[in-house]
Amino acid sequence: MSASSAFNDEKGGSSSVGEPEYGHDPASGGIFSSDYKRHDDLKEMLDSNKDSLKLEAMKRIVAMIARGKNASDLFPAVVKNVACKNIEVKKLVYVYLVRYAEEQQDLALLSISTFQRGLKDPNQLIRASALRVLSSIRVTIIVPIMMLAIKEAASDMSPYVRKTAAHAIPKLYSLDPEQKDQLIEVIEKLLADKTTLVAGSVVMAFEEVCPERIDLIHKNYRKLCNLLIDVEEWGQVVIINMLTRYARTQFLNPNINESLLEEGGSGEKTFYGSDDEEDEDEEEKEKKAETAAMAKRKPYVMDPDHRLLLRNTKPLLQSRNAAVVMAVAQLYFHLAPKAEVGVIAKALVRLLRSHSEVQYVVLQNVATMTIKRRGMFEPYLKSFYIRSTDPTQIKVLKLEVLTNLANETNISTILREFQTYIKSMDKDFVAATIQAIGRCATNIGEVRDTCLNGLVQLLSNRDELVVAESVVVIKKLLQMQPEKHSDIIKHMAKLTDNIQVPMARASILWLIGEYCEHVPKIAPDVLRKMAKSFTNEEDIVKLQIINLAAKLYLTNSKQTKLLTQYVLNLAKYDQNYDIRDRARFIRQLIVPTEKSGALSKYAKKLFLALKPAPVLESPFKDRDHFQLGSLSHLLNAKAGGYQELPDWPEAAPDPSVRNVEVKESVPEWTKCSSREKRKEKKVEKPFYSDSEGESGPTESADSESDSGSGSESASGSEVSASGSESEESEEGSESEEEEQKDKKKTKKELKKPVQESESEQSSEEEERKHARKSKISKSESESESDEEDESESESSESESEDSESEAEVKKKKKAAESKPPCKPVKKENKKEKKEISLLDLDDFDPTPSPQVTPVNSFLSSSLVTDLEGLSLSDSVLAPATMAPSSALKSYELLHRITGEGLQVEFCFSRQPFSPDANMVAVQMHFTNNASADAKSLHMEDVKLQSGMRVREFPEIELLPAGETATAVMGIDFCDSTQAANFQLCTQTRKFFVSIQPPVGELMRPVFLTENEFKKEQGQLMGMNEITEKLTLDATCRNEHTIVQRVTAAANLSRVPCGSDKECRFAGRTVTSGSLVLVTVVTREEGAAQLTVNCEKMVIGTMLVKDILLALTQ
Repeated sequence: MSASSAFNDEKGGSSSVGEPEYGHDPASGGIFSSDYKRHDDLKEMLDSNKDSLKLEAMKRIVAMIARGKNASDLFPAVVKNVACKNIEVKKLVYVYLVRYAEEQQDLALLSISTFQRGLKDPNQLIRASALRVLSSIRVTIIVPIMMLAIKEAASDMSPYVRKTAAHAIPKLYSLDPEQKDQLIEVIEKLLADKTTLVAGSVVMAFEEVCPERIDLIHKNYRKLCNLLIDVEEWGQVVIINMLTRYARTQFLNPNINESLLEEGGSGEKTFYGSDDEEDEDEEEKEKKAETAAMAKRKPYVMDPDHRLLLRNTKPLLQSRNAAVVMAVAQLYFHLAPKAEVGVIAKALVRLLRSHSEVQYVVLQNVATMTIKRRGMFEPYLKSFYIRSTDPTQIKVLKLEVLTNLANETNISTILREFQTYIKSMDKDFVAATIQAIGRCATNIGEVRDTCLNGLVQLLSNRDELVVAESVVVIKKLLQMQPEKHSDIIKHMAKLTDNIQVPMARASILWLIGEYCEHVPKIAPDVLRKMAKSFTNEEDIVKLQIINLAAKLYLTNSKQTKLLTQYVLNLAKYDQNYDIRDRARFIRQLIVPTEKSGALSKYAKKLFLALKPAPVLESPFKDRDHFQLGSLSHLLNAKAGGYQELPDWPEAAPDPSVRNVEVKESVPEWTKCSSREKRKEKKVEKPFYSDSEGESGPTESADSESDSGSGSESASGSEVSASGSESEESEEGSESEEEEQKDKKKTKKELKKPVQESESEQSSEEEERKHARKSKISKSESESESDEEDESESESSESESEDSESEAEVKKKKKAAESKPPCKPVKKENKKEKKEISLLDLDDFDPTPSPQVTPVNSFLSSSLVTDLEGLSLSDSVLAPATMAPSSALKSYELLHRITGEGLQVEFCFSRQPFSPDANMVAVQMHFTNNASADAKSLHMEDVKLQSGMRVREFPEIELLPAGETATAVMGIDFCDSTQAANFQLCTQTRKFFVSIQPPVGELMRPVFLTENEFKKEQGQLMGMNEITEKLTLDATCRNEHTIVQRVTAAANLSRVPCGSDKECRFAGRTVTSGSLVLVTVVTREEGAAQLTVNCEKMVIGTMLVKDILLALTQ
């Protein structure tokens, strides 16, 4: 960037010609503009009422951020628009907030309630963005809010929101590590998610928060392996790396047998050959035992889960993403049998055509692999030849790979390549090539002399660096066979006049000192020359001159005694204390005096001991203890957050931990291959009803299309997957006709005495079923008739067994109207059905207690329409629908003393308020205890909290003395327990009164099947779930009493349940229709657990208190 543009950036001016900065007067040039006018036009646009202007402003602001401009001063103006209804504006606002929430924490905290509202937005993108912003505010105060938001998002219907929740987990963990246990619960839940969108993100969270909790992976291992191919690329990388570590802890080493057999084969003969002949019997026994043990160990059978992982990752070697290919390659290298590892070579060689950055990482890993698995890259030798365009670091790595691949067959080709590389202009590369030649000479004895001669020729090179590197390498090679190469040592001694590179000079001096016996005439002369230039040499060279002097003094003291003393005297006064120290030490050691200790006797052994030849090893030799593809492997040092690759276990851990129980929720009939088998299953009523009672959309609960597939999944559409919508609609209409006929039959039957035996009923059912089957099969296709048989036979069973009065049917109709059509549900437990019979209607308590529910739970979508068609007069309805006041709890509204003789009581009738379904019906009971008549009873001056509404009761014109009257009013409490205040007026007086509802009266019963209940409960977890443990009152230990007390405390309906230790209830709040689910699970000795799931947390909390009170008092 030029200086002028940098200046413009700083001042907020334009960074490109002809593009003035928005929010500035272009004429001002950005130099004299005052700060308070910056972005004024943007602020105005953001404050306007037009969404188009706001959108334009947000686009400009995001563009500014993208160009690196500071837009933080717009934070207050932008935050206000979080509540904007335009989704496009909202998205851009959240993009801005994610960028600045961390910097402007105080302002962000002020808007936290807005973000919390965003978490409830119907649009999944907004919910996810709100969570992203919330998790970007790095303040410990809001940790509980973040935790609740993450828990709620983890249960969200949208996979995208669940993915965002997984992303937020590591952020929260880094902010407050104490939340680890709660976060692990969320991770465990998200790991069970079946969507590919979530998988990668949650495994990343797992790796960040609790990588040691391998037990969380067991149940999800196979699912992760199968999802892997469809997960996004970065998710694949994370999952593969995690599964590599997992597999190393759970499976046996597939290559262990090769090493065992080698050891066994070599050891067996010697072990048994050494035994004495006397112990032949024992020997035979031992031999048999040993061979049996070996036989047991020999056959290695790969775990099917191990094979699953290798099989499912192999296709990813063709991924376009280099990181994915690298991840699979390291997985195969660490986990696959030797025979199968070769498949990764081709994929890695393909990556060498990529960018230099990718090449660098790949070559680092290939260099490590070639040390242990040389064979698999040999066919691709030419792919590692160096191009002139390669950067130096790539060239050096390719050299490393070529050197590792060198063997007797290809060494001549490789050395020819190396000869070309030495002519390169890149000096570092040339030096690396010479070292590579040295390593080839060390590893392959046949070419040692050739390499040495080639390196000696390089000593005459004009380039000093080439010569210096050659000297260093020759020195290492000569140590292997010094006696053969005294000519080379002499040749190198002559180079001391010309070579100035310190390392090379030091190497020559070391060689002459070490092998001075081979060059006895030249060595003293070299010391003489070096003594002359001692003061001008580098420190490393000075140390080697002192060493040379000491060695010559010990072997040839006549010629070198004075020279050695001269050199030691020079060193005594050197500036470097290392050299002064070395000189003192050597003088004491080699020049014996009275003070010198016992060591001086061993001076020769110390200085002239045989030294082992250096082993020229690859710098990548021990790198494979780091997981390949990791940053730690690249740096060859443990990086932060690196997880060690575990060693293979000695014995295979239990593979059954990965078995996932097949849930009973899978309908049995989906497994039947033929129609006949399904018919057989239908005959087995008890088995069928049990399995169906618990069947439900648990499989589809995690899928993205819940709402679409939910209603079909339970009605048998899984069997005939080819059924189109038109076919379903035909089925529906036909089944409606059939069921209407059944209804008429049922009505007639109601008039007969209910004394038929069960056998008669069942025979009638069979006849009806048979008739229906034959009728349908003529007009419908096979699959349709099958499905209809099921639904109709079940509806007829329910009707014949649970025939009810018209009043009750009508009652259910009303409840069903307020609820979406539910799935046809199969037969429930007969015990519940028989709790009510027609003979008990007189003393039947009409509060929505469990007795009503079983029939309601059979309401299918077609049945609801049937019920709507029934015309029942109001006179028939009246006694059943109007609740007798004695059965409901009454509250005093006006005491007769305060009301001067007028007494008013009210109760919540728990009936739908016909003028407005969103209002709670309040039944008022007026009693005139005064001697005079009360006239004109009405309401005035109604005072309500915001959102609440009241529909007044009709005015009572006259209430004679001693008489009573009843009126019904409707109050919309807006799902709160705040009181409705008003004045109750007569002709002469006004009384201030207020009606405050218990939380249980703010809801209406809703009829759910067991499957729907489970599904809805699964979506109301986290912050929407409240669980309390309690000890039941001694009188409240049986199911009937629990149901009575819960339904008395709250206007809920009973949900059928397969377990007799569990009671479930469901309802919706009257105003907003928010679902309320209550579960009471009983245990031994009166212990119980109460769980309330409610979208509205406040209502849930209050309801828990009320139900606890009802069950424990």
